[in-house]
Amino acid sequence: MKKKITLDQIKPGASFTEDVFIDDQNLLVPAGVAVKQKDLDMLQKWGVAFVFTEGSQIAGTASSSPDGPRADGVNPAAFLGDRELYRSYTDMVDMLKAVYDRLGRMERVEPKTVDQISQDVLRVVRDKQGRAVAAILSGDMQGYSYARAGVNTAILSVVIGVTLKLPPYRLSYLATGALLHDAGMLRIPEAIVRKKGHLSEEELQKMRAHPLLTYKIITKELLYPDDVGIIGLQHHERWDGQGYPRRVAGQDIDVLSRIVSVADAFEAMVSEKPYRNSMIGYAAMKALLSDNSRRFDPEILKAFIRSMGIYPIGSMVLLNNAAIARVVETHPDAPLRPKLRILVDEFGKSFQDDKGDQVDLLSEKALFIARALDPKEVASG
Repeated sequence: MKKKITLDQIKPGASFTEDVFIDDQNLLVPAGVAVKQKDLDMLQKWGVAFVFTEGSQIAGTASSSPDGPRADGVNPAAFLGDRELYRSYTDMVDMLKAVYDRLGRMERVEPKTVDQISQDVLRVVRDKQGRAVAAILSGDMQGYSYARAGVNTAILSVVIGVTLKLPPYRLSYLATGALLHDAGMLRIPEAIVRKKGHLSEEELQKMRAHPLLTYKIITKELLYPDDVGIIGLQHHERWDGQGYPRRVAGQDIDVLSRIVSVADAFEAMVSEKPYRNSMIGYAAMKALLSDNSRRFDPEILKAFIRSMGIYPIGSMVLLNNAAIARVVETHPDAPLRPKLRILVDEFGKSFQDDKGDQVDLLSEKALFIARALDPKEVASG
């Protein structure tokens, strides 16, 4: 039975063992996510005196920073000074981590919690697509977590979905399925997931069962429709029919699954993992372009390139005049000639806080990109 808790009983930075609700319908925070001072201020502004939960309060979590929760390894500088985006992103990662933790412990999860994250993903892509993609590509997100990969994949998937002009309800399904696409990995033995050497045939079979487990979690435990569940089931199927778990091919693979497959592969390449460094956005895009209709639907890849460019927004590039710049906007019909913000000009002068000149390579015909740069290469320089 839910208990009524007054706001003055809640300490900023505390979390609860169960979800916390404002009323019967509206979630405040999911279990395990810290209540921030801004949450309490918002409730007071609305005249809300009580919240409700079946759980108990846990004091003093690591998420009590006044800047909002700092999801493991996320550098605020990656968000180009956009504090609102930083808070939105870290909130999404923290909330999805709490969902994944509960799923891993075989505990009940309220679908409303996942729905809230999905709507936040849709809002971020609608309002701040370029900066969100730039943050994913920043190279500052150390360490691997299913929650961060889920949020990143969802953002990239929705970017593709918007380019394909999917209707709103399909975009909502896409965001939800992308957030949960690897939930089945939580039910694979840890020793197999973290094994660095080659997997045995038996271990490989267990690993390849995770899409089936994801489908079961999405449709049987969270009670989402099959349209969402099939995203998790088929995101490792391949266009040439050589994927798993059922070797489905071509148009027989659900289109939302095909979208998540591309987004998931790109996210895996640009995010750092314990066993390797990340690839820069340009190198990851080149790797996708070399697929030759083996793994990915070529039409989905075309849509991804139209939305991201060969040099995705946020990419660091070296120009032929030795200037260093960051991609700030792409031209769908001219992916090799994006708009840039100069970081270091041809004379070696550095610019901070986006104060360098903006250059559009579509009109500046004498300039071109010599090569892409790793953000760490720029930082160390």
